Amino acid sequence: MEEDLHQIVNSCNYNGEEEEQGDPESNTLNQPLVKANRTLSSTPLALVGTKVSHIESLDYEINENDLFKHDWRKRSKTQVLQYIFLKWTFACLIGLFTGLIATLINLAVENIAGYKLLAVGHFLAQERYVTGLMVFAGGNLGLTLVATVLCVCFAPTAAGPGIPEIKAYLNGIDTPNMFGATTMIVKIIGSIGAVAAGLDLGKEGPLVHIGTCIASLLGQGGPDNHRLKWRWLRYFNNDRDRRDLITCGSAAGVCAAFRSPVGGVLFALEEVATWWRSALLWRTFFSTAVVVVVLRAFIEICNSGKCGLFGRGGLIMFDVSHVTYTYHATDIIPVMLIGVIGGVLGSLYNHFLHKVLRLYNLINQKGKIHKVLLALTVSLFTSVCLYGLPFLAKCTPCDPSIEERCPTNGRSGNFKQFHCPKGYYSDLATLLLTTNDDAVRNIFSSNTPNEFSMGSLWIFFVLYCILGLFTFGIATPSGLFLPIILMGSAYGRMLGGLMGSYTSIDQGLYAVLGAASLMAGSMRMTVSLCVIFLELTNNLLLLPITMIVLLIAKTVGDSFNPSIYDIILHLKGLPFLEASPEPWMRNLSVGELGDAKPPVVTLQGVEKVAKIVDVLRNTTHNAFPVLDEAEVPPQVGLGTGAIELHGLILRAHLVKVLKKRWFLTEKRRTEEWEVREKFPWDELAEREDNFDDVAITSSEMQMYVDLHPLTNTTPYTVMENMSVAKALVLFRQVGLRHLLIVPRIQASGRSPVVGILTRQDLRAYNILQAFPHLEKSKGRKAH
Repeated sequence: MEEDLHQIVNSCNYNGEEEEQGDPESNTLNQPLVKANRTLSSTPLALVGTKVSHIESLDYEINENDLFKHDWRKRSKTQVLQYIFLKWTFACLIGLFTGLIATLINLAVENIAGYKLLAVGHFLAQERYVTGLMVFAGGNLGLTLVATVLCVCFAPTAAGPGIPEIKAYLNGIDTPNMFGATTMIVKIIGSIGAVAAGLDLGKEGPLVHIGTCIASLLGQGGPDNHRLKWRWLRYFNNDRDRRDLITCGSAAGVCAAFRSPVGGVLFALEEVATWWRSALLWRTFFSTAVVVVVLRAFIEICNSGKCGLFGRGGLIMFDVSHVTYTYHATDIIPVMLIGVIGGVLGSLYNHFLHKVLRLYNLINQKGKIHKVLLALTVSLFTSVCLYGLPFLAKCTPCDPSIEERCPTNGRSGNFKQFHCPKGYYSDLATLLLTTNDDAVRNIFSSNTPNEFSMGSLWIFFVLYCILGLFTFGIATPSGLFLPIILMGSAYGRMLGGLMGSYTSIDQGLYAVLGAASLMAGSMRMTVSLCVIFLELTNNLLLLPITMIVLLIAKTVGDSFNPSIYDIILHLKGLPFLEASPEPWMRNLSVGELGDAKPPVVTLQGVEKVAKIVDVLRNTTHNAFPVLDEAEVPPQVGLGTGAIELHGLILRAHLVKVLKKRWFLTEKRRTEEWEVREKFPWDELAEREDNFDDVAITSSEMQMYVDLHPLTNTTPYTVMENMSVAKALVLFRQVGLRHLLIVPRIQASGRSPVVGILTRQDLRAYNILQAFPHLEKSKGRKAH
């Protein structure tokens, strides 16, 4: 936790990890959740799972103390092979479990939604339209109620897509209760209920979150209350290895959603991961390869009819690889137009969704009942629209030359009869009164230029624009991919219809390009999206026009507002560090930042117990510089009284020292064997910051602790004249939690450390609160 938290937390009446009393969301989004003081100190509070929670930064830095160095020296080849073997085993298990759970969700959604639509089709065939509406709306309300109650009562962090929180974790922010077993179970059941209820949300985002939950649980040996104590698992008892596993899980989740192994790896690299290396690339690719093998195996099983009546559909959601597309040089104009429209509409979608989420936060403040009622209201509105709007569409006669069955009610297909007479179908019911997966396949269908009328496409587009805005943000697991795909494919197909004979591109391809452009315009992804769509279509000829569409859409969108995930990160108050510093940060030095903070709290190499207790009790700092009297050779010329910066000691290690009562009766340094006897190296990776239950007697207060063996002797430091922009790049790229500021001039009697920077200190918003004059020189508006 960051500096001076206790003062602000007390004023907000929040203590501990999460408060249940009263309404926890008293901090509205009219003001940023993370508020700055007059100094740089600010509260690490964020809106997590619709509750205001404490957050912490993660320790990705290697803590090179004496214990770590000793363990590294004595580690045998067998232990190194164990560690490597376990990393690859976990990568395989992440892919295996993610593939199995994705298959379970797909089959459950398809069968539950399919049987519901069969029942509705039965009443439609008898022209009992009111009864059909009651069955349709009642079934959707029941499924939505299950998903919402589970999220509200058992796992609030399971609501939403989870991708912004995953980005934050890989950026170095520990979001509470984000990757637990309860969250994963609620996410699975809630996704099935919400998607089967016909809500305008997808299971792709939740699958990414589920993949990361699997990775986290594997790495830590299970849930917190029932962890395995297997000796090999001690290698993963640190934030660095858990970060790698969660990166693999995010890639596996995307792969499970789109059956795109390379696209999943690139999504993790481009969208969620802050830190990357080549070894991680191989393991992530291995995880996605396992996912594809699992999905392919179940597709073969489902093709033989062993997955229920509707199980086949969910596993071939976006499969358009059998279609041959052609285009010419003259088609570049409509392709560029699609990109521009995607960028504009994507930025508009982000803008209005931002407003809706702020409104929903005010509603959610009123308690759990209001969250449930909000979700049920959205579900009822969605059901009435999906069932009622097809009555506005004209009936279209079936084309006898088409081999596909026409019309039909209830089963998968492009020709829903709905209220039409025999031999006719309703094109709008084909798009609305079906599962989300079938809706995507229907609107992506090729060689069907006259299947959907322009009026029906307009109704479909406007409806899903409205539903896409008002559905995301309710207390259910939800993904953004599917709503954006449906909206984008609608205007893409409309543009294809307007172009008519002026283009050789099929309307189905226009729908695919429209979906890609809106995703790039809203999410601002390019490379991973391009590869995902290429893997889906299996047609390299589409590469040039897909690249053009994505690049144009992202460029246009970036000129208006940030990506949707960045907006959500900002709304939740998560202190995410962007890759590029603000231009005005080059005009400020880290020394000036350090002067705006309270004086740095330091400890001696051999410190009195009373001083450690006092520091832990009266500060919330997570680390403290350790200073020693330096033995300087006479020829150096510093004179007597020089001070040495020995390193940095973590708060968790100080608490562990007090709990183990590793005290000395005299002020001396300990031997190496004394330390190893008391502190196994793997124990130091555990977070031990609960100081309240440590009882120290008055006699123990006068004893001493040797901090040298537990101190990280190689902390990252910056000169006080370094610009904040340069320090921010270092802080983010290395994945730091603390950055020590050292003086330019080393002199006798002067402290070798003049300040310490944390994540909160480097946030643009907090800096501007302490240095308001920089507001005039900022290059762009800070959000």
